Amino acid sequence: MNEGDRVIRAPSRPARLAVVATLLFGAVSGLGAFTFVYGQGASYLVDDPVSCTNCHIMQEHFDSWLASSHENVATCNDCHLRPHPIGKWLTKADNGFFHSWAFTTGDYPDPLRIKPRNRAVTQEACLHCHADVFHPEGQGANGMGDDAPLCVHCHTGVGHAHR
Repeated sequence: MNEGDRVIRAPSRPARLAVVATLLFGAVSGLGAFTFVYGQGASYLVDDPVSCTNCHIMQEHFDSWLASSHENVATCNDCHLRPHPIGKWLTKADNGFFHSWAFTTGDYPDPLRIKPRNRAVTQEACLHCHADVFHPEGQGANGMGDDAPLCVHCHTGVGHAHR
């Protein structure tokens, strides 16, 4: 080896891991940003029921809400998100991720069916708005006793008429 020759060394293992982690982070961030823009994600950060129709499968739900008794008093967020701020945003994040996943992969039932955790959120919203009728403290999970039906069991057309 001559005096002016340089020795080129392979990057260390930590350096290689840092490059791989940076590339992976960039790919996931890029895919997430693309999905957010393509799926009109910013529209879900507001309280406009029209944003729910960004997905074609939600049009029937929107139309049935327009015909319901709650059209002038409650939006989608009023019934499908928890009433307190932290719970609201946690539910919105949870649903946003799983809705994005389902609609991107096409893995969802048609017609849509509410999942148990979201049914519990809707029940909580009913009891929150109608606290003057029901007092859930100490009366079971749905405010009427542990084995009582959910509000929507009897009031099927309240949020989505003709369903």
